[in-house]
Amino acid sequence: MLAARPHIEPRRVPGADSVKVKEIYLSLQGESSHQGLLCAFIRLTGCHLRCTYCDSEFSFYGGRKMATREVVEAVLAMKTPMVELTGGEPLLQPGAYPLMEQLLEAGLTVLLETSGAIDVRCVPDAVHAIVDMKTPSSGEVDRNDYRNFESMDARDELKFVIGSREDFDWAAQLIATHRLGARPFGMLFSTVYGSLEPRLLAEWIVEARLPVRFQLQQHKYVWPPDARGV
Repeated sequence: MLAARPHIEPRRVPGADSVKVKEIYLSLQGESSHQGLLCAFIRLTGCHLRCTYCDSEFSFYGGRKMATREVVEAVLAMKTPMVELTGGEPLLQPGAYPLMEQLLEAGLTVLLETSGAIDVRCVPDAVHAIVDMKTPSSGEVDRNDYRNFESMDARDELKFVIGSREDFDWAAQLIATHRLGARPFGMLFSTVYGSLEPRLLAEWIVEARLPVRFQLQQHKYVWPPDARGV
C-alpha cells in the first residue's frame, strides 16, 4: 500500500458566508440508505483528487460565487425536505460548514457527500456524512484520512466504490483491520459503473459475509450515465 500523503485539514473560517457553486438541482437521491428519495443537490466547485473513475470532472472548475443565504433560498424554493452537499470535494470550501448549519436551521435533512480524504470532525453533528473511502483503482488510495473512523457517528455512512477484486479485498481487509463492523456507522459497497458487473460484487459480499449494504448508482440506471442535473 502506498504511504499516505499529508492530509488537508478541515478549515472553519470565521465570516465565511459564501461558496462557489457549480449547480443546484432537484432529483432523486441515487445512493446511500436515502436512495430513491426526493432531494435537492448543491454541487460545489473544486476537488483536489483526480480519481480514475470520477463522474463529475465538470465540477473541478467554473461555477459562481453565491452567498450562503442565496443558496439556502434556492434550495427552499425546491420544496423538498432533503438536501445534499456534494462536489467535487465540498469540504475544500470553508463556507461549506456554515452553509450546512443554515440548511439544518431551515429544518432540512442535510446529507454531505465527501471523499475520505478530509476528516469530517468539523461537520455539524446533525449532518449525515457519506464518506467515500478511495480504493486502489481510484489512484488516490494514499489520500485516505483514517481519522474519519473516529469522527463518524450513527448518522453517517462509509462508502467504498469497487472496480476490481483488488479493490474488494482491500476494502474487506480495511474493515477487518479497523473492526469497522463494530462501529456505529453504516457501510456501502457499490461498483464502478461500467467496470465491474454488479452481480460479481453481490456474490463477493455474500461469500465474504461482509456487514455492508450493496448498492447501485440508481441515477445511472434511470437516466443516461453522463446525464447532468439528475
